[in-house]
Amino acid sequence: MTEQDDKTTHFGFQTVAEDQKAGMVHGVFTRVASKYDVMNDLMSMGIHRVWKDQLMDWLAPRPGQKLLDVAGGTGDVAFRFLGRAPGATATVCDMTESMLVEGRKRAEAEQMAESLDWVVGDAMALPFDANSFDVYTISFGIRNVTRIQDALAEAYRVLRPGGRLMVLEFSQIPNDLLQWAYDRYSFNVIPVMGQIVANDRESYQYLVESIRRFPDQESFAAMIRAAGFEQVKYRNLTMGVAALHSGWKI
Repeated sequence: MTEQDDKTTHFGFQTVAEDQKAGMVHGVFTRVASKYDVMNDLMSMGIHRVWKDQLMDWLAPRPGQKLLDVAGGTGDVAFRFLGRAPGATATVCDMTESMLVEGRKRAEAEQMAESLDWVVGDAMALPFDANSFDVYTISFGIRNVTRIQDALAEAYRVLRPGGRLMVLEFSQIPNDLLQWAYDRYSFNVIPVMGQIVANDRESYQYLVESIRRFPDQESFAAMIRAAGFEQVKYRNLTMGVAALHSGWKI
């Protein structure tokens, strides 16, 4: 048995071999792709749209910029970016092709086709040259990556000097009572909703568990700094249910 075979990671609350996680995550998003956007609206009561708008407000896209949106799924972030930055281009990169297929079906994808690319790729080994993009975004995706530090290193590599990293991810509520209430909702309601709407309780159980395994705001900020980014800051959204992290490649 090699050293690689001995390495383990988490898949929700399960411990799995590190080389198995990507396939398991791929399975989850393949199964939920057709209902992904509907479930996002239901689970968050539409608040995910506000969070993505807040990401754009802080990012302040500029005309002509080149965006890479990793784990970009059905294009929510890329569409918002292109809508705010005339002459910009966006590449949506996701490991799950069925998510990209769903994104291409959206009306915005047809309207923005000349400025938009869809690429199947792994966040830990991006199929792009170094120093290629002005902005790297990843929303609700980095917690599903097998080795988060590798994904951050890749983000640093593909950004141009002066480029910016923006991460939107579920986080930890800095209030025990509110966290308890949120946990009750997450574990008791979301998997049931997944069963009813998407006929897939198991995948949504994993997604809830994966949120609880993700580092808190300060710990994740430290990981971003360790990847080489500077001026690292974060903002809590909805009392810390989610957080925005920003860093620059100087």
